[in-house]
Amino acid sequence: QVQLVESGGGWVQAGGSLRLSCAVSGRTASQFAMGWFRQAPGKEREFVSTINWSGSSTFCVDSVKGRFTISRDNAKNTVYLQMNSPRPDDTAVYYCAARSRGTSWYARDYDYWGQGTQVTVSA
Repeated sequence: QVQLVESGGGWVQAGGSLRLSCAVSGRTASQFAMGWFRQAPGKEREFVSTINWSGSSTFCVDSVKGRFTISRDNAKNTVYLQMNSPRPDDTAVYYCAARSRGTSWYARDYDYWGQGTQVTVSA
């Protein structure tokens, strides 16, 4: 049984920084491409960033480019989302997800999901 557990969420002031972690258990993380998604109140879940199994390929949505960085440490079975200079419109529940194939922008392509961690950015 694959489990994903996010941590590191909380309150942060705009312009600060926050690092989210996603711990993978049940199978080795290197078997998966990983993604981060977010969902704000009243909005649909949206793609944030994705990373391939080795970490050699990453992609993120334009709204977070230059501010957020996805990375992974397969030895620790953990994926990270470094959030620098967050803005109030980044406030959302952040989810990590695992996919047995390559990277994808689409939530429907992912096989496993964590329960999410709340990030609140104040002005």
